[in-house]
Amino acid sequence: MSDSPALVSGPAPVYDVAILGSGIAGSMLAAVLARNGVKVLLLDASAHPRFAIGESTIPYTLVCLRTISERYDVPEIKTLATFTNSTKVLGPKFGVKKHFSFLLHHEGQDQDPKEVNQFGTPGLLHEASHLYRQDTDSYMFHVALKYGAHSRQNFRVADVDFDDSGVTLSTAEGEQYRARYVVDASGYRSPLAEKFNLREDPCRFSHHSRSMWNHMTQVRPTDELFTHRGPEDTPPSPWYQGTVHHMFERGWFWVIGFDNHEWSRNPLCSVGLTLDPRKYPKSADMTPEQEFHHIASRFPDIARQYEGARAVRNWVSTDRLQYSSRQCAGDRWFLLSHAAGFIDPLYSRGLSNTAEAINSLTWRLLEAVKDDNFSRERFDYVDRMQQGLFDYNDSLVNASFISWNDYDLWTAVYRMWAWGANAGTYRLSEGLFKYFKDGNEQHFKDLEKAPHLGLYWPDHEGYKGLYDLMVGQVLDYEAGRTTAREAADTIYEQIEGANFVPKNFGFAERNLRFMIPGPKTLLKTARWLHTEADPVVKRMMTGNGREAIKAKLKGRRIF
Repeated sequence: MSDSPALVSGPAPVYDVAILGSGIAGSMLAAVLARNGVKVLLLDASAHPRFAIGESTIPYTLVCLRTISERYDVPEIKTLATFTNSTKVLGPKFGVKKHFSFLLHHEGQDQDPKEVNQFGTPGLLHEASHLYRQDTDSYMFHVALKYGAHSRQNFRVADVDFDDSGVTLSTAEGEQYRARYVVDASGYRSPLAEKFNLREDPCRFSHHSRSMWNHMTQVRPTDELFTHRGPEDTPPSPWYQGTVHHMFERGWFWVIGFDNHEWSRNPLCSVGLTLDPRKYPKSADMTPEQEFHHIASRFPDIARQYEGARAVRNWVSTDRLQYSSRQCAGDRWFLLSHAAGFIDPLYSRGLSNTAEAINSLTWRLLEAVKDDNFSRERFDYVDRMQQGLFDYNDSLVNASFISWNDYDLWTAVYRMWAWGANAGTYRLSEGLFKYFKDGNEQHFKDLEKAPHLGLYWPDHEGYKGLYDLMVGQVLDYEAGRTTAREAADTIYEQIEGANFVPKNFGFAERNLRFMIPGPKTLLKTARWLHTEADPVVKRMMTGNGREAIKAKLKGRRIF
């Protein structure tokens, strides 16, 4: 193991795979490849530790992380898959995440307690957290080094040159490294995207947003904003113990607390604001901090949350967040995750999409290293899957921004997201449970045999049709071809009649604000599963539940 490998010249590649970017994506890929015998070089223009956002985990992410950990024998990745393990191993700097919460606001008005939603993340299967990224990214970087990856920090790639036997990576000063294949995990300023002119101009995505963010201290807990509300308007789980989304017309604030439980020794809270620049053009007269508080001041309860809060670093402010690439794979190269494209942080998809791509990319890279075949065709599936992840997330986030004009329409979009994300998680869990039983990797490869790559539930035609209907109705509302009420009625009629959307739980119940069911509700849903449910849904929900209970009784936390 070394963090300063010797520079090598000559035609023969020194490394099997060079990875550009040592954030959580590049470092995780480096760790799994090095653990499985690949000679890995990990290059980065800066050094650890460093500030990063993308802190909110979702159940889908946690199952992907556990799958990578088990499939490629890197137990350290499991550390990031639970709040408990993250806290034990990396220290009490992580926030607990018990739910997703959404509160709709209207300019100049107090927040209406009837226009809120809370969706729980069940602790038995998915103990989610708010990751303190400077620690998690540095942790994964050092895991990669532990397994034998070589690294060079503060190495800025100025040129990438390909030939028949490999790739040469050079700095402006003439330093060079050689590898047989290169994965670009560097993000927006991707050297490969620039070299091959891969960015689509204009960006193909429908959604438009810009953003600003920071870490702050003394952010007021969300629950303190609503102490006057009665029991019927108080959610089952405290607002601040989850990821809080304050939405308004064409924009939203996030509140991701690291200080939201009694064990925390981290006083910080991640805050951010995302806006449609077509409605909220970037101001030339205000700093990002001034603009953040200016927008917050339009909404009384949001403004109160940030009263007295103090930023701990310089604000980051962007122009349009969305960018896309015409391809992600080529002969001897691949653009991973944020090097290829980005949508919006609304549904915490960044790390989820990254982990899903790493899972599918790794086994192909391991075979390519053995066969010395690094052709584009070998990685075509990962390219199509990653592009699908971008496209479906684009349509979902775009529909969400449109729907915030009307709470009832938003709840229909919200329920399509909530059940799709859950169904996709059940599907991944099913493959992992099968692998636990017999160790056959084919279970993971079978999950790739899906017709709608990138959709949360990619192999269910009924859900695909319902998702497309939802997107179509929202776009019709935006175009003035239907009203918000008519669009919501159409979507709910289909949700309520679908035998693949669970009943009683909250996924189909239009007026249910808080989706954290108790024993009676779970019993009703269980009866529905056994009498009316789509056989696939019944198998996924009951089978995974039994396996989780067995593991729990044996004292083993699965996720």
